[in-house]
Amino acid sequence: MKLEERLTNLALGGATWVLWLLVALSVLSLGIMLERALYFATSRDDVPALTRRILQRLARGERGEAQRELEASPSIEARVARVVLMGNAAGAEARLRSETGLARLRMERFVSFLGTLGNNAPFVGLLGTVIGIIGAFHQLDASGGRLSAGLMAEIGEALVVTGLGLVVALPAVVAFNVLQRVIQVRLDRSAALAQVLLAATAGQDAPVSVRRGEAG
Repeated sequence: MKLEERLTNLALGGATWVLWLLVALSVLSLGIMLERALYFATSRDDVPALTRRILQRLARGERGEAQRELEASPSIEARVARVVLMGNAAGAEARLRSETGLARLRMERFVSFLGTLGNNAPFVGLLGTVIGIIGAFHQLDASGGRLSAGLMAEIGEALVVTGLGLVVALPAVVAFNVLQRVIQVRLDRSAALAQVLLAATAGQDAPVSVRRGEAG
């Protein structure tokens, strides 16, 4: 069988499979939205209050307690910033860059799928429309140009697929944009908290003799 005949037979099979594909993609995108919403909801904390408590501990010289409080916080900001206290100041910037990159990867999990779906779901719907129109023309030719219930059903199915493609795309685009904004805000807060900790611990890793000299 020639390739053209195979493609024609596939088109004449109707756009039902495209409909089910869009339904499956819609369910999958909804699952991703819920999973990401739960992830960000469970990784929140009062960052300004946490920052004040950590600075107070550092001012009293309680570096270990400050680090443990950061580790106990469920927030992404604390998870990123705590690496500042995990070693000396010389390697803090490198540790911070590494942890920030890992945090971004964790937050962006599955988010690119929503962007891809939002951009391409209308084209999947358009594919179903084209298949439906091909089937409608085939039925129109078989009936000698007379309108029939089957012909109207083919046209209706083609239009439904187009609409479904848009319905699937719009929530995915909105969710993608919202999640990108949330990710950027979380990263900005993480950077701000980390910079505060870097400034607060700037002189704590100096040699004892140097600190004594400064005190004198």
